[in-house]
Amino acid sequence: MTRITLARIVIAVFTLLLLSVIVNARSMAQQPTDQCLVCHESIGDKPSRLFKHDIHLKKGITCAGCHGGDSSKDDMELAMNAKAGFIGVPRGDRISEVCAHCHADVSTMKSFGSSLRTDEYQLLRGSVHGKYATEGKQRIAQCTTCHGAHGIVSPKDPSSSVYPTRVVAKCASCHSNAAYMQAYNPALPVDQLEKYRTSVHGEKNAHGDAKVAECASCHGSHDIRPAKDAKSSVYSVNIPQTCATCHADAAYMKPYGIPTDQYEKYAKSVHGIALLEKHDTGAPACNSCHGNHGATPPGVQSISKVCGTCHALNAELFASSSHKKVFDERKIPECESCHSNHLVEHATRSLLGVATGATCARCHTPQDNSHGYTVAKEMRSLMDSLSEVDSSAGSVLSQAEQKGMEVSEATFKLRDARQALMESRTVVHSFDFGKFKTVVDKGLSTATASREEGDRAIHEYYVRRIGLGIATLFMTFLAVSLFLVIRRMERKK
Repeated sequence: MTRITLARIVIAVFTLLLLSVIVNARSMAQQPTDQCLVCHESIGDKPSRLFKHDIHLKKGITCAGCHGGDSSKDDMELAMNAKAGFIGVPRGDRISEVCAHCHADVSTMKSFGSSLRTDEYQLLRGSVHGKYATEGKQRIAQCTTCHGAHGIVSPKDPSSSVYPTRVVAKCASCHSNAAYMQAYNPALPVDQLEKYRTSVHGEKNAHGDAKVAECASCHGSHDIRPAKDAKSSVYSVNIPQTCATCHADAAYMKPYGIPTDQYEKYAKSVHGIALLEKHDTGAPACNSCHGNHGATPPGVQSISKVCGTCHALNAELFASSSHKKVFDERKIPECESCHSNHLVEHATRSLLGVATGATCARCHTPQDNSHGYTVAKEMRSLMDSLSEVDSSAGSVLSQAEQKGMEVSEATFKLRDARQALMESRTVVHSFDFGKFKTVVDKGLSTATASREEGDRAIHEYYVRRIGLGIATLFMTFLAVSLFLVIRRMERKK
């Protein structure tokens, strides 16, 4: 490249830059001066100081954009003339209506190059905050309640009041005020912020991590609904999917180095099937074990306490068992070790014993722990026997009932055997062979007695059929004989 060519390129670039500056200067000169802002700046009031950093001013929106009037006039009477549309300071619901004038209009928002949603006002009106306040004259929250009035910046700006690291404090300004919240929902806790700060999410958020979950991550922003509302993102059936928004996203969770298959496993678990497929709202969701605002992974010491809130008897039996001390000494998770955590399967007898796939066989082998191995094997054998006898008795009684025999009492007794089978699945957590055998033996005795009654009923049925057959033949013989006698007597006449 020659020096002449290089010089030409430099001159061309300089010329373009100069033209750009001139065009921008002319453009700025053509824009009318916001006389409202000029006046308020001279006063030195707070709104004017804040508005200088407002996103709306950067977009070319003057004070008149929200307050009405003619901001190009330096005469106060002309600028604040009602005929020019001056409305003054919006009050109550008028605030959100003024915001919605632009933010609910697709074409207006596009003209400002905005990609924001335009249904926020509609969502707000249908949310819990969109209900009328205690005086019934305006809604509980307006747009400015969260976003502010004159110093509004993009939610992606760290200085925004709704930026992830600041939104928790904004929500807490109302939700941590006991006197204020009592007027709306006295039963709603006011310690959510304190609990949140103790959680993994809260600790990271306090240290500037904008990716972790905060209030809006779970509850939403404009469309917040009560937790008991089926449309709420924190309704019990919806909670797993809400948590999975982050925790099932491998790319999003990569910096934290934790698994992202929790939702996939949970959906296949006995808990997940009950909640997600059967819509049993009593079934545990993520927050049932991890907590709500104080969300934290249950540690080795607490996991049994978490499970024990629902499975109280199982937890009590395990706490007094021989396994408790060993698990504590070796720092082995209690319930999770046998039942898993997210992929909790239905507790069938296949978990018990020493066969392939049995939980007991993970620790107990003929070589390492012969006594535990033997006990586990015998327990499984007893439970199998009870299950087989129960099934056999049920089948026999069903046959007897189909044959029209009265076996209601025996069928009712069989419930005790099935109850014993259920109790054995609970008592197994005591790991006390004597207690376990007592429960199973009781069930075996009841099931055996019920089956014997069913066998007797079926035997009686066949005896009755034979007796009925003999009686039918005898009566037929008598009828034929009587017929022949009558015929003979008629012939003699």
